[in-house]
Amino acid sequence: QVQLVESGGGLVQPGGSLRLSCAASGFTFKSSPMSWYRQAPGKERDLVASISTGGRSTNYADSVKGRFTISRDNAKNTVYLQMNSLKPEDTAVYFCMVRRVVDYWGQGTQVTVSS
Repeated sequence: QVQLVESGGGLVQPGGSLRLSCAASGFTFKSSPMSWYRQAPGKERDLVASISTGGRSTNYADSVKGRFTISRDNAKNTVYLQMNSLKPEDTAVYFCMVRRVVDYWGQGTQVTVSS
């Protein structure tokens, strides 16, 4: 079965960095575009970044462009989100997602940006 396991979240000060990882299993990872979403308290879940199967094509939400970088390692079945220059408004639970016949989500990892 499809499994997505996020890790790497935590508490960081404004201006700091974090690297999230999402380990995937149960499907052909190298053939699947992947995405990161986030959901802040009381808000909808929003797309943060997405990446094509080979990693050459990426897309970002305007709010994270120039600060976040999505990447993937198809040999390790893992997708990453490097987050730099973090702001308090980046505080959210971050999820990775793969779209098959239905959307599959991980359990999420909490990112808190606060001094």
